[in-house]
Parts: sequence; C-alpha cells; structure tokens
Amino acid sequence: MLYSIFALMLAAAAVMLLWPLYRRERRISSTAISVLLVLLALTPLLYLQIGSPHGGPAAESVPSIEEMTDSLAARLKDNPQDIAGWKMLGRSLLQLRRLPESIAAFEKAVELESGRDAQTLADLGEAIFMNDQSSITARAGQLFETALSIAPGNPKALFYAGLVAINRGDSQLGADRWEALLASPQPKEIEDILRTRIAELRGEPPPSLAAMADSSAEPGLGISIDVELSTEAESAVLPDATVFVIARDPAQPSPPIAAVRRRAAELPAVITLSDADAMIPGRVPSAFAELELIARVSMSGNPIAQSGDWFGTLTIQRGNSESVRIRIDQQVP
Repeated sequence: MLYSIFALMLAAAAVMLLWPLYRRERRISSTAISVLLVLLALTPLLYLQIGSPHGGPAAESVPSIEEMTDSLAARLKDNPQDIAGWKMLGRSLLQLRRLPESIAAFEKAVELESGRDAQTLADLGEAIFMNDQSSITARAGQLFETALSIAPGNPKALFYAGLVAINRGDSQLGADRWEALLASPQPKEIEDILRTRIAELRGEPPPSLAAMADSSAEPGLGISIDVELSTEAESAVLPDATVFVIARDPAQPSPPIAAVRRRAAELPAVITLSDADAMIPGRVPSAFAELELIARVSMSGNPIAQSGDWFGTLTIQRGNSESVRIRIDQQVP
C-alpha cells in the first residue's frame, strides 16, 4: 500500500495513546476507537507534509491530488475492469477522507478479484472501520480476519485483527497477532511500542528501556549525487523551480526512503543523501543493498510527479560507489 508503513506508525502511536483506556475498560471501547480514528485521520495530512520534505504547506498539494483522483475516477468509468485503478482510487480517496467513495472503490476491486486478495480486503476493512467505528465488531472485523486467513503475514491485517481480538476480550490472541508483526522489520519506534503492549497483554513486565535501546546504531554513510540539468531542461525550468532528490526501494517504490529538496538555480550541485534524510525513522538508505535515485524538477512544486516535470534516474548497488551522477534530461509525459 502507498503509505502502509507510515499508516502503521500512526496506528502504533494510536495504541500508545489509547492503551490507558484499554487498561481501565479491558476492551477497545468506542471512546478508545475514537482516539484511534483521530490519529488515523491525520494520516493524509502528515503524508502530504512528508511528501514535501523541508518544504511549504501541505495544503498546496491537496488540489492537485483531488484533481488526479477525480481524473482517475472518470477514467475508470470507461475501463471498469481495471483492478489496479480501483485500488489506487480507493487509497487516494481514503487519504482525502472521502470514505464512502473509498469504500465503493475498494468494494469494486474486491468484486473483480473475487475476494481473493488479502491486501485489498484489509484496505476495504480499514476504510469501513474509519467510516464507522462500530464495524470493528462487524464487517470490518470480518474482513481483517478473512485477510489474515489468506495472508497470515499481512501487516495491516495483523495489526487490525489484533485490535479485533482484544476488543472481543481475547488478549492473548491479540498479543500473538501483534507479536507476529515483529517477524518482519519494523521501524524502531513501532517495535518498542508493540513489545511493551504485548507484554501488558500477556501480563508480563514490560521490556526494559536498556533492552530496547539500539546502542549500536551509527549514522549511515551518505551518497554523493552530482545533479545537473541538460541544456534542454535548463532552458525550460525557472530558477525557483523545486528540485526533489529521492532515494527509494526499487522493489517497493512508495513511500520513498529518503529525500532532500533544492532549487533549480542551485544546480549543478553535489547533493548528499544520508540516513539523516530518512522519511520514516528506522527505514534508512544504509539498510538497502539497492537504491533507485531520482532527481526531479517539479514544475508545479508538487512532490508528486506531474506531466511536464523534468527528471533523471539511476539505480545503484550500495558499496560499489557512494558517488554518482544524475543528469536531468527526461520529461514526464
């Protein structure tokens, strides 16, 4: 999912805040779920801010996202069998908090897939849950359980199915499901929160801060990227145009791993991307053996690529070279 890791971080933060309510009431009550919903509601706003690293107000990019979403919805009317399109539409509408429309888009994707894709079922469950908190004990909860039965390791299904189990009083199953999340790499902040809550669910003492501390962590080495504009690009862009330099995982391009922001007037320049530029704590460039590097001049200032933007790209293997060159000489159709 486009923002699954980031959403999981928000969910973990929600667990930390709603935990006192759970400890008092021994279930995830409507009050506690409301806390979770408030935090989940922040996801699109924070995502937009993160999408524009070191940059201006997130609100500037909202109209463009709405326009793209509406354009996608219009295209799907002419191509209603486009499963990937319906999923993208559902995610976009979820970010925009247009929940009934998001539910309808995910419903269409589930129908086209005959309910066999765990991620789509979990996405639909999330949209239904965000639209109606009581659905945690009804359809949303059933969707998370079904998704988990299809893909036992799906992070979103594991997290929400853990909430479902806790809400019905099965704290041990909830702990088991959240513990299963730890089988896959998680940002340190999420891991610490989950370990603490799992211990409480099991009636065990929480892990010590010393045990959870990552004292061996060291800053990762930076990648020096010599970024330059082609003659054609230089003549087409304004000096104040925003330049985004991004590192991402070729196998999972979204969300980006790290990003910095510059101005076209600063080019040519050697720009360093390091672990300090990570978009999500714990998900850093030095942890990846292969990185796709992109330098893009945004003609609109929007962090999301738009038609007319100029860009250059390069895929590198870490360790072979920490100094590379990218020439911005291609244009987004």
